[in-house]
Amino acid sequence: MSILVKDSIIVTQNADRKIIEGDVYIEDDKIVEVGSVSVEADFVLKNKIVLPGLINMHTHLPMTLLRGYGDDLPLEEWLTTRIWPVEAKLREKHIAIGTKLAFMEMVSTGTTCCNDMYFFEDIIAKEAKSFGMRCYAGFSIIDFDTPEMKAEHLLPECEKFVKKWKDDEIVKPVVAPHSTYTCSPETLEKANEIAGKYDTFIHIHCSETRKEVYDVLNRYGSRPLEQIKKYGLLTGKTMLAHCGWITKGEVKEIAKAKACVIHNPVSNMKLATGGYTPLPELMSEKACIALGTDGAASNNKLDMFETMKFTALIHKHHRWDASIVKAQEVLDMATINAAEFLGLNAGSIEEGKFADIICLDKISPNLIPRHNIISHLVYAASGFNVSDVVINGKAIMLDKKFMNINEEKVYEEAEEAKEELIE
Repeated sequence: MSILVKDSIIVTQNADRKIIEGDVYIEDDKIVEVGSVSVEADFVLKNKIVLPGLINMHTHLPMTLLRGYGDDLPLEEWLTTRIWPVEAKLREKHIAIGTKLAFMEMVSTGTTCCNDMYFFEDIIAKEAKSFGMRCYAGFSIIDFDTPEMKAEHLLPECEKFVKKWKDDEIVKPVVAPHSTYTCSPETLEKANEIAGKYDTFIHIHCSETRKEVYDVLNRYGSRPLEQIKKYGLLTGKTMLAHCGWITKGEVKEIAKAKACVIHNPVSNMKLATGGYTPLPELMSEKACIALGTDGAASNNKLDMFETMKFTALIHKHHRWDASIVKAQEVLDMATINAAEFLGLNAGSIEEGKFADIICLDKISPNLIPRHNIISHLVYAASGFNVSDVVINGKAIMLDKKFMNINEEKVYEEAEEAKEELIE
């Protein structure tokens, strides 16, 4: 397959952060030429704003089925009276439907790669492969039974899952111990052994709430990050979701280990976790920062454009400083930062990179006049501006229409699944 994007504004996100006017030519799975291109192609798009696909580094895909269920409740009440009782009813068919719906939402709002953590992860991986979504699939490990299997089966099944998917082209297995408050030291150690054996990433919640921090401190005599470090999980292949309640000393530890902090501002504000991921301190230490939406149950949307805007705004507001987190830094977090941490040959529009790109219509009322295109992408654009999405060189959405899925069928199945789960 070949795709040519003509007469467009190209936000390259290369080392110089160049913005050029011209064309992008894609052949097979790679970007072949950027600039002035005169070739024929299977698909031709014109008059776009082109940028690398956004990377959602923390989400729980099937929770699209719980969007809006139990909103405006305190966190503990929300979990115990709404989320956990419904999750106990989840079956494979629900996971497949919720995952398809999540992929449709993410693609339609500009996401080309996601980092998931949930149960039934093999089903999620299969759906990602079928849909064409680049997915880091996190097999969730926890110290109690899940809707899928008994607790004692999770670690051996996780290893089987990693072995099955480790050589796939677009689906990459991840070992995902849920957190230090749901995983014992022994569980953390065993999860780390699997990750080390197969050289996979580790994805774990860390210091999301004040309660979590003090529960772990009271139980083990150390804070969540110290637990993670103590049992060998704090490395250059560790993804730490949230980190809203980390200290300045812990910021230094994370930066030293070259781990990645995944900031989820919308979910954290909606659930009133109270803490702010300390982006200025993390940036000062040159730590890797990426962005995530979290699940649709705690965010209600999987729109990374919204997440970028909130990332910039909450820190400006909290620190009384409008320049503390800039638009370019936020766009970096959603693209090149995440790609470089993952070792993924994407995140920028350059010759030889994987063709994971998104297009916005150049002529849109909220994107004109164009004083500063980067500013527009972070502060003015939304997922509704996305018109075309290419993942690994394949056209997944063109002119806002999906190329490989029956939308109406998924919507009907999602409504049916909702009724089954909440009856």
